[in-house]
Amino acid sequence: MEDTGMITGVPVRQEGRKLWQYLAAISACLLALAVGTALAWTSPVLPQLYKENSWLVITKEQGSWVSSLLALGAILGAVPSGPMADKLGRKKTLLLLAAPFLLSWVIIIFAYKLWLIYLARFIIGAAVGAACVVVPTYISEIAETSTRGSLGAMFQLFITVGILLAFIFVCALIEVGFLGSFLFMPESPIWLVNQGRKPEATIAMSVLRGDSYDPSEELAEAQREAEQAALRKSTIFDLVRTPAARKALLASLGGMFFQQLSGINAVIFYTVTIFQASGSSMPPDVASIIVAIVQMITTVVAAMIVDRAGRKPLLIFSSSVMLISLVALGLYFNTKMTGSDVSNLGWLPLTSLTLFMISFSVGMGPIPWMLMGELFPAETKAVASGIAVMLNWFLVFLVTKTFPAMNEGLGADVTFWIFATIMALGTVFTYFYVPETKGKTSQEIQEELQGNVRSKRTNI
Repeated sequence: MEDTGMITGVPVRQEGRKLWQYLAAISACLLALAVGTALAWTSPVLPQLYKENSWLVITKEQGSWVSSLLALGAILGAVPSGPMADKLGRKKTLLLLAAPFLLSWVIIIFAYKLWLIYLARFIIGAAVGAACVVVPTYISEIAETSTRGSLGAMFQLFITVGILLAFIFVCALIEVGFLGSFLFMPESPIWLVNQGRKPEATIAMSVLRGDSYDPSEELAEAQREAEQAALRKSTIFDLVRTPAARKALLASLGGMFFQQLSGINAVIFYTVTIFQASGSSMPPDVASIIVAIVQMITTVVAAMIVDRAGRKPLLIFSSSVMLISLVALGLYFNTKMTGSDVSNLGWLPLTSLTLFMISFSVGMGPIPWMLMGELFPAETKAVASGIAVMLNWFLVFLVTKTFPAMNEGLGADVTFWIFATIMALGTVFTYFYVPETKGKTSQEIQEELQGNVRSKRTNI
């Protein structure tokens, strides 16, 4: 619903209460917390499994499969999750995902053979892939335009918190907390409208926006979009049929491409190993926890500023600083490999990785997930999100499976310089191909992608 500004007479958007929007997003993002613990679990565990006195001794090749099987599972989990969320609803789908998360940790707790670890990692990977599709979709649909950026950044924030908890906490407790909180959260009102359940959508909107908020205009707009989507009878080919759809798909897939080929998951999976190889004076486990804490704090900052600074400037800043950090990390390992004394440079790996994590958390981490939820209209969002997440986790698999071999064959210096080159390309790509979505409604974003740019409404 819109009112008229007292000074200019320009229409302004009605603003609802934010509390329940944040509570619902936080509750849903407990699954992102579970994603983070699943991602980072290998970092402290694999070095222990490589030791001869371990309860389950494995080789480096077997360890690479323990890491990368999660990504293979995620590729498959992303495929049915969009249609499943359309059929069952966002809330029910997310609640069901707690089961495979919990099952995988139970298998790991009682595992006595390597194949059980493989099985658990594949199962949790499928749940991770599905969560990466449905959680951002749910958040983008419950959030107002003014909070969409900060709420969208929560997904990456909770992943980073999960990475930290993987070092210091019991992973399986996270899913229990998710079930206990999300059971009481509302379903996506957009999905309810699409299912023809407008009375329930009105109730859900009242919970999310507050009793004083009149949801009639917002629900009417959602109803119009649902009716138009039904008339269009969208298929997967609609993602490439129009220039607007191609631009959205290119920007979304490009964001996922550069997010993962920055080497972020190689760094997460092998943080402890990297510090051991660097010969840093700081204990590797301590350094890993410090890096995770810094990443968590920075993602909080990103959530606070993304609706002010904009998506595109933060992406460009992020990829540029990541480029510098990777070059510095490569220089450290290059200096060490030449036989030079690096005892006085023990601070450099921690500093480089910390800067890398800070810059990743500000832009390249959260914003591709936001764009996935913002760039597509309702009728193609589920299938487009599934494709984007499939690409994301295929690249996770590619990087984590090949990183040890690259590290061994090319050397750590060349490996990190390859990632740095990719970040340079990512900066150029963002400048030319990623649209700015800050403060724009779904309709305004689609009009801009189509080339019909209108003057924005102003809030007074």
